[in-house]
Amino acid sequence: MRLKRSADTEAMRSEGDVQAAYTRYGGELFGFALNALADRHLAEDVVQETFVRAWRAGRRFDPARGSLRTWLFGILRNLVVDATRRRATRPAPAPSLGEPDRADDPFDRLLVSIQLDEAMRRLSDEHRDVVHAVHVEGRTCADYAAELGISASTARSRLYYGIRALRLILDENGGLVR
Repeated sequence: MRLKRSADTEAMRSEGDVQAAYTRYGGELFGFALNALADRHLAEDVVQETFVRAWRAGRRFDPARGSLRTWLFGILRNLVVDATRRRATRPAPAPSLGEPDRADDPFDRLLVSIQLDEAMRRLSDEHRDVVHAVHVEGRTCADYAAELGISASTARSRLYYGIRALRLILDENGGLVR
């Protein structure tokens, strides 16, 4: 769900904007934080701090780069990571172990899902449909082309340009969380 374009443009610049954003996204952000932190009070604090930081940085929000929802989730994710690190009592991993694999991190998976959803919505219908059919449903270009009555090369071309557009959109938004 997105705020109206005019509301997105002016988002987080006044107390009313913060209240509207909290009303719209506060519950969803709290659910994410509670799931991540398993501590109701800490989750409430992190969500509150998310809106404080968003309000302070409101002029830096750019609706052309992504939705207010995505921006708020990015702030929240950073705060959740900080809170998790503060609570951690384990020693740092040995240098030979390298970076931990974040692919299985549920927070990152959720944020990637949100980012991809936002980017897919910005694709044209033709590009979105073929990318979804091939990469989500696991269909072949030939199968998809036969269903639409177009040539397989047309389907492959749409897939190529759809993925290319998707990459550009994601790059504009700072790339996927990894």
